[in-house]
Amino acid sequence: MNQIPPFDLSRQYQLIGPEITAATEEILRSGRYIGGNAVKNFEQQFSQYIGVRECISCNSGTDALYLALKALNIGPQDEVITTPFTFIATAETIAMTGAKPIFIDIAQNGFNLDLNLIEAAITPKTKAIIPVHLFGQPVNMTELMKIARDRNLFVIEDVAQATGAEWGNKKLGSIGDIGCFSFYPTKNLGACGDGGAVTLNDSAIAAKIRTIKDHGRESGYIHELTGLNSRLDALQAAILQVKLRYLDSWNQKRIEIADRYQQLLEPISNFLKLPQSISGGKNVWNQYTVEILNDNRDEIRDRLKKAGINCAVYYPLPLHLQPVYRDLGYQTGQLPRSETTATRVLSLPMFPELTFEEQQQVAYRLQDNLAYFRKTG
Repeated sequence: MNQIPPFDLSRQYQLIGPEITAATEEILRSGRYIGGNAVKNFEQQFSQYIGVRECISCNSGTDALYLALKALNIGPQDEVITTPFTFIATAETIAMTGAKPIFIDIAQNGFNLDLNLIEAAITPKTKAIIPVHLFGQPVNMTELMKIARDRNLFVIEDVAQATGAEWGNKKLGSIGDIGCFSFYPTKNLGACGDGGAVTLNDSAIAAKIRTIKDHGRESGYIHELTGLNSRLDALQAAILQVKLRYLDSWNQKRIEIADRYQQLLEPISNFLKLPQSISGGKNVWNQYTVEILNDNRDEIRDRLKKAGINCAVYYPLPLHLQPVYRDLGYQTGQLPRSETTATRVLSLPMFPELTFEEQQQVAYRLQDNLAYFRKTG
């Protein structure tokens, strides 16, 4: 049985392997594994790509969020508004500063924050909003920035799953006060290990982030702030320079794959909710995520796996109901759209090298399983 994985990095390597090998061998021969030109060059190239003055590379997307929050002096007694339907890094970095994550529900259509709920969540303690551009889909940044500017709030964009996506012809990560990126291998721009970056236009805040990420020091052994060790290794920077050259073409292939899924799945759209792109933005489809409109999501996923089709569930338990945030006092039913969506979502195989024949197989098996549960239900 041929297996269709949720993503396949080996196919990407087959296409660009010689370039990756040459880039890494150059670093190994140089003996400069920490910092150096590879890191500086990547930061310069990535800042140009995003359209900002400053790019600070770091160890991970999680560190990027934490560095952004710390540089904006967010800490105890502060509140940060964000979504419960995302990876925990978005909320845990808020908690790591001592601030309190405030969760609001996702929109009726799509998986991002319901911007209509933000105003009601703002209190005198609110200092920032973290919109997550989930699965590659942009948040309406025009509307969000208006709310934030009217209330004097910072906006930290979580762009971990949306590198290359746009809102109003601007790259995400260039619109808010700070953009935070992950280069985890399965992202649209992925390293061969962990990595992340912070993007912004404020040089003073950028300087502070550079200080915090290097043990709070500006030079030598003089430490001005309490910091951490958060570096992007030179090897990963060299790999990312190679991959950055392909990012736009890979994103275009993701868009084409999403379009094909829409066509293939349209005949069964009465039984599952298809994802839609937001008007005014460019979705880069880190995931293609449908909602199964019955109570059989897990059974369907298991049956697909037995047929060789490997799908994923992001995220089965919303953050406001996670045990770690029990003390925040959220109750089941308080954020109903996030809770219902978590029981329905199924991410189908999505990566630039996915073939049309594989997509046809996914669609056929999904249709077959939906028909099975309609008959047995």
